[in-house]
Amino acid sequence: MLTELSIKDFAIIDQISITFKEGLTVLTGETGAGKSIIIDAIQLLSGSRGSVEFVRHGTNKAEIEGLFTIEASHPVYRKGEQFGVDIGEDGMVVLQRTITNQGKSICRVNGKLVTLAILREFGRSLIDIHSQHETQSLMDADRHIEFLDLYASKELTGPIEEYTKLYRQFTSLKKRYKELSENEQEMAQRLDLLEFQLRELQEAELSPLEDEELTEERKKLMNYEKLFQGVHDAYYALYGEQKGLDWLSHAMSSLEGASDYDEQTSKLSEEMSNSYYIIEELSFQLSSQMAELDFDPARLDQIEYRLNELNRLKKKYGQSVEKMMEYASKIEEEIDEIKNKDSHLSRLEKQIHETGEDTVLEAKHLQDIRKQAAIQLEKSIYDELKDLYLEKSSFKVGFSFKEGNATDPELDGQHILLNKNGMDLVTFLITTNPGEPLKEINKTASGGELSRIMLALKRIFSKHQGVTSVIFDEVDTGVSGRVAQAIAEKIFGISVGSQVLCISHLPQVAAMADTHIRIEKEVKNDRTATLVKELSYEDQADEISRMITGAELTETTLEHSKELLALAEKHKRK
Repeated sequence: MLTELSIKDFAIIDQISITFKEGLTVLTGETGAGKSIIIDAIQLLSGSRGSVEFVRHGTNKAEIEGLFTIEASHPVYRKGEQFGVDIGEDGMVVLQRTITNQGKSICRVNGKLVTLAILREFGRSLIDIHSQHETQSLMDADRHIEFLDLYASKELTGPIEEYTKLYRQFTSLKKRYKELSENEQEMAQRLDLLEFQLRELQEAELSPLEDEELTEERKKLMNYEKLFQGVHDAYYALYGEQKGLDWLSHAMSSLEGASDYDEQTSKLSEEMSNSYYIIEELSFQLSSQMAELDFDPARLDQIEYRLNELNRLKKKYGQSVEKMMEYASKIEEEIDEIKNKDSHLSRLEKQIHETGEDTVLEAKHLQDIRKQAAIQLEKSIYDELKDLYLEKSSFKVGFSFKEGNATDPELDGQHILLNKNGMDLVTFLITTNPGEPLKEINKTASGGELSRIMLALKRIFSKHQGVTSVIFDEVDTGVSGRVAQAIAEKIFGISVGSQVLCISHLPQVAAMADTHIRIEKEVKNDRTATLVKELSYEDQADEISRMITGAELTETTLEHSKELLALAEKHKRK
């Protein structure tokens, strides 16, 4: 959940810090007080586009920081591993966003500088924001398959992995076929280039690890004097005038003479003997190495020339000799393909057909699972819509496909357009009036109905998404009465499984809050500032009373607000 939010020099906000709790937090206040500005700040933490206009007038930068606490199984841990961000066992994630008055955006996750795209990856795994604008996005037909797959994720995980593997193989084969089928002039030019490259690599007579071995030999030759001097001094310390080995031999003989009289001395004598013979063998090796050491300037020149040649080739063909040899093997195969294009095209055509059929079969398997899930989803959404007084609505998950790039062996060779999701085009269809045909949601629902439909979908999908915080920004616009109460209950229902932050003008939603925060605006020293206040029970009753009347408090509206709070408490206990 979002535990702490700190905002500094952002729009009309001077500096505020808000501590959020579990459950449903409702933010209320007069229009223009800064409620939506707080949501804008959270959206920036989730990776939305920033603007220099967000920076408070007269300051250098706007700063936003959010502290999130997550469970050990949260997918953000995988994102931490993917992007090299350390997320400790305490389960705390800090997102930071700074926007300068020059328009630069600086992003951090747990103190590490990241790109805006990476911040967006983390933010969207932690925060799910729904505003009136975002509701339209939710109703985008192109995204409906994502929601259906989310609903059926447990059954789809394995089959989607299998389909993805086949689909990548299928598209790779088609790409290769297209490349090989290009016009004769391009293929001839490509063949000339590849043959030149292969000839250059073959003439280089590359051998594995050659560059590493030559580098080591060059290092040895360039440091010949230091190397020889070190070996020479070590050898003569043992066999020269100092006669180190003679002194070790004397020590060994002395201990041998005394070893018969003490067990500890006997052990020391044995260790001394072992050490002596090891060092004696080492001195023989030093002598051999000293005799073998030789400085050959001509050999050093050869190595330098060869390494320069290898480095020149590396810039063109690979970062190591092994990579260049792999590239040579690859272009040799491509040369063979081009020279024997017809036979390769024939073989590719067969592979494309066979792989396409296998991919279609797997896509149909995905479709079968989706259609089963769609039946359950339709029922679940209808139940939610009924609770929101849309019981006369009909909801349907529509399936279709386009003709295209693969053949279905079970449909008389019919061609099907495959994509990364399979063969399905999924559309959520609804009618809110009996007798009217089903249409896409955004083409049939009014503003108030759209809010209720979105809440029904959100109620179903929220438990599958894994986000820590769900934010609703005035999604209850255009409703009142018993519908407003139903929406309040749905929003509270979502908060049972996820932390919910909600900006609302509905007293019914405010009454359902576990935490009620009022956003106020004040003018100090000719500057506008936003203030945040967590309300007590009495303050909450007063605020709800104002929301009911839109003017001064009265005894009647105050009683009504307390009645709403009592009804909300009764619903929560249920």
